Amino acid sequence: MTGVANLFDIGLVFIVGLIMALFSVYHLQDLFSETSSFTIVKQKPKTEEMEIITKEGKKIKAIKVTKATVQGRGQRLGTAYKLEDGTMVYVPE
Repeated sequence: MTGVANLFDIGLVFIVGLIMALFSVYHLQDLFSETSSFTIVKQKPKTEEMEIITKEGKKIKAIKVTKATVQGRGQRLGTAYKLEDGTMVYVPE
């Protein structure tokens, strides 16, 4: 039974290491910083529904955007381009 306990401990160490590696590869350390602020835009490919996640300090807000919620009056601020690799680039005017 002691061998099984050691395998469990090794599994936990592996999982924690994997999580730390993923956070460093995708630069997600800002999620835990109290002073950081950033915006993430997620898009579902088939439904054309988007979700905008913003973090300002300790406050995290998620907004779901559909075609119905983005209609209205406003001012054009720039242009967004979707590149071949799937990334989006915003160019202000």
